[in-house]
Amino acid sequence: MKVWIDCTAAAHPLVLRPVVEKLRERGLEVEITAREYGQTVGILERLGLEHTVIGAHGGASTLAKAGALAGRSARLLRWAARRRFALAIAHGSVDLAVVSKVLGVPSVQMQDYEFAGLQRRISWGAARRVLVPDAIPVERLVAAGAKADKLFRYPGLKEDYYLAGFEPDPAVLDELHLDPKSVIVIVRPPPESSAYHEENPLYERVLDRLVEAEGTQTVLIPRTERQRSAALARTEALAGERPRLVVPERAVDAQSLIALGDLVVSAGGTMNREAVALGTPVYTIFSGRMGAVDERLIADGLLRVLDDPAALELRKRERPAGVQHPRDAGILVDAALAAIDPDEYARRGRG
Repeated sequence: MKVWIDCTAAAHPLVLRPVVEKLRERGLEVEITAREYGQTVGILERLGLEHTVIGAHGGASTLAKAGALAGRSARLLRWAARRRFALAIAHGSVDLAVVSKVLGVPSVQMQDYEFAGLQRRISWGAARRVLVPDAIPVERLVAAGAKADKLFRYPGLKEDYYLAGFEPDPAVLDELHLDPKSVIVIVRPPPESSAYHEENPLYERVLDRLVEAEGTQTVLIPRTERQRSAALARTEALAGERPRLVVPERAVDAQSLIALGDLVVSAGGTMNREAVALGTPVYTIFSGRMGAVDERLIADGLLRVLDDPAALELRKRERPAGVQHPRDAGILVDAALAAIDPDEYARRGRG
């Protein structure tokens, strides 16, 4: 029996890796597709997950997004039509939602942010099962387009599942020429091409503060080539044996970097929650509507909202014990497989 996985953003290979592994352990055949966007393909390569690249991100405008969705969905439809998938799984891929609906393949959508408008309505409307953290109230999910009878609300963070068993690799420090004695800060820029993104005035001010701080090294993990180019332009004015601002040339082991770093400042979501899962101090500068998962982390004091870059506490910290609350991804796989009609599951399983 075949399962299709589609990765359209950098977080997706990380989130779906343990799902892929457990599906294969159960004897299922898994094929992975990817959209050329940010570090998505690079992370798949780093994780050793074989994949087929189909299509690219359309950019920030609604018209460009619609054109990219139509073009990529058409290509995916031709690719998937002859493969007779029994199940399709994604973490927010609208392309997979559209194609699986056309082909009559039951789909599962994972997600941990409830405010992305039309994207959620399309993907959740097409899905047979929607897997979300139990921190998100059911009424918010229903308002966003997920019927209550489709929901599987799992405990904890999605990061608790894919980081279970994780051990940081210190080689990432040498790879990026980082001094372990420095205060190492990891920064993630705003998701500027996403529908839920709003103008973020704090981001550049945060970088100004960090590159001026003595004894601090900042690693910027860009989302787009434009962000990478803008950051590299900053580095030209910063001399020294150990660079104050580091912009990786390719996808790096960001989870090890977070675990071994001293501070994370992110305008997104996944890297914030990875820091929480790994016990690393973290500030959010997210400018969109705050989701329920982050609201809970803020209320619990695990995630801090940054309003003024001067408030950043730049100091070395003691290493944490490791992943704070590891969880078994088998619960996610069981929920996903339940999307398949039992009779159809048995028939295809025999074939």
